[in-house]
Amino acid sequence: MTDIALIETAAARLAGHVRRTPLLHAPLLDRLAGRRVLVKAECLQLTGSFKARGGWSAISALPGEARARGVIAYSSGNHAQGVAHAAARHGCPCVILMPSDAPQVKISNTRAYGAEVVLYDRATQDRDALGAEIAERRGLTLIRPYDDPQVIAGQGTVGLEIAEQAADAEVERADVLVCCGGGGLTAGVALALADRAPGLRVRTCEPEGFDDMARSLASGRAERNAASSGSICDAILTPAPGALTLPVLSRLAGPGLAVSDEQALQAMVLAFTHLRIVLEPGGAVALAAALFAKDLPATVIAVATGGNVDPALFARALDRFA
Repeated sequence: MTDIALIETAAARLAGHVRRTPLLHAPLLDRLAGRRVLVKAECLQLTGSFKARGGWSAISALPGEARARGVIAYSSGNHAQGVAHAAARHGCPCVILMPSDAPQVKISNTRAYGAEVVLYDRATQDRDALGAEIAERRGLTLIRPYDDPQVIAGQGTVGLEIAEQAADAEVERADVLVCCGGGGLTAGVALALADRAPGLRVRTCEPEGFDDMARSLASGRAERNAASSGSICDAILTPAPGALTLPVLSRLAGPGLAVSDEQALQAMVLAFTHLRIVLEPGGAVALAAALFAKDLPATVIAVATGGNVDPALFARALDRFA
């Protein structure tokens, strides 16, 4: 079970191996949103997303024999790159199971980190079953994208940084908006903030039609999405909340938020225009909520979770909204 002690231990192992990302601010975004908007730029993290933290945490925590045998992970791209990067740095063989419709830039980058990529059809194939079969046949350790205590602990280091940076910015109360798929990052950040900055409340942010976490928090039970694809926010499309993450967020998070694909695209352009950072759609969902959602407090902190955007999609967003 992940707790603040596990997050602090992960932070010690991550020191010097991941970046401390900045907390950015642009007054013109405040004016557009009608509130103060601070942006935690995890898109500037190694591998282009916060997933570098969880990947390093999980692999660095493995016994030497397990690392020598190798690891397997499944991901649409960001967890893939985080695990592949950490595996390469640890001299650990790595297999990544990726959906065939993942952005080509993510598939190419994962291979460039040295991982063996196995593609599957997310609409017709069960990634969990495929991953389990390959892991058993080849003796690999499965590193889950969110339902893994060490992965959650690694992602929780984002929360430790937010707590320190918010204090420096004299922010004592705010909603912390986090792009949410299975909930590993959101749960880790919520655990860290509950200990270090209890005036900061986590809110999950998801694409409309794929807001299983928000619906689960509202109903008090795990809800599933009706479809497995159909949004441009590929990085955070998961079938249902994590078994480890939902109880944490049920206890610590506020009501979930959902935004449209169009709002995510617009947030990408506004982030580039006013902050000069590049976001992918799934990584822009929290910023979109910060800019366009109603009934938010006077100050919000949006975690910009990833910047591994397909160049053609980014060009399309700029052409439409710039």
